[in-house]
Amino acid sequence: MSTRLTVPTAHPYQVVIGNGVHDELRGLVGLGSGVMRVAIIHAPTMADHARRLREPLLDDHLEVHLIEVPDSEQAKTADVLTFCWKILGEAGFTRSDVIVGLGGGATTDLAGFVAASWLRGVRFVNVPTTVLGMVDAAVGGKTGINTAEGKNLVGAFHEPVGVLCDLDVLHGLPARELRSGMAEVIKCGFIADPSILDLVEAAPDSVRDPMSPIVAELITKGIAVKARTVAGDLRETGADGSIGREALNYGHTFGHAVERFERYRVRHGEAISIGMVFVAELAHRSGLIEKDLLDRHRAILSSMGLPVRYRPGIWEALATTMRLDKKTRGDQLRFVVLESLAQPVILAGPDESLLLGAYQAVAS
Repeated sequence: MSTRLTVPTAHPYQVVIGNGVHDELRGLVGLGSGVMRVAIIHAPTMADHARRLREPLLDDHLEVHLIEVPDSEQAKTADVLTFCWKILGEAGFTRSDVIVGLGGGATTDLAGFVAASWLRGVRFVNVPTTVLGMVDAAVGGKTGINTAEGKNLVGAFHEPVGVLCDLDVLHGLPARELRSGMAEVIKCGFIADPSILDLVEAAPDSVRDPMSPIVAELITKGIAVKARTVAGDLRETGADGSIGREALNYGHTFGHAVERFERYRVRHGEAISIGMVFVAELAHRSGLIEKDLLDRHRAILSSMGLPVRYRPGIWEALATTMRLDKKTRGDQLRFVVLESLAQPVILAGPDESLLLGAYQAVAS
């Protein structure tokens, strides 16, 4: 059994969620469309899985290259990007060939940017292997790498031709990785679909089991939120006057600053968990949300074993990093906050005392 969600952008594609769906990779590669070469970009932990994906493609007489890249955020560097370009160039990749991103969110971010930048854009398929990758990075067409100055500052919008979320690969997923991914799922609950929060609150123990049917349901709901949001505002312009795709950055401005300060030793979802508590504090102190919604952030994130507090004494370093955030305009910091449950808005240029107060509440 599988679930298919369509991301209805200008170039619609499907996200397939279920057990054994990796078998559909051959169809997405597009035999008969002139494809001769496939590159599977993967982390070291996915080497065996990459070889299994390669076998049926070899049976179809395709030339398949396995490109192993560093694990996690260490893959998202200019040096690794150049390494991938070198392999594609040596192999003679053309515009009819295909890139496959196999792994967590960092791997699919990198693979998508390799595809976006090679020959100004070739087709690619995302095959995420973590909850975070399935719910967040693999869907939506955002691709990119990090720089010394911040996270995801260099990239491109480039949509995949399909996404395969095979739930079988979650078996044996480390508990910390599962928790990290659930932070992005919970984010979707706060900004758009409160039924996600209800499910987590009703059965937190089941949510910690990667093979639980509840986990499959939560992943599907999270992807559905992202698909709907992306369809209305692919390039994060908010052109219709609404918050648009920026809503998906809930907790990310502060969270990305935490990631950079910690040199990416914390998981993305752990940093975003702290970031969500920060913006909930900021919204409460700005008079936008009641204390019970602020408290709900801490309670639900804590129930998943996610951090809700951070180290004191480093506000200036974090504030400097946040000024490079993609939502910043000029010198004005802008944050995605809630004005009520599932009602995200942009809070632009909040008073420094409110920002410092929110930080102190998180760092207490």
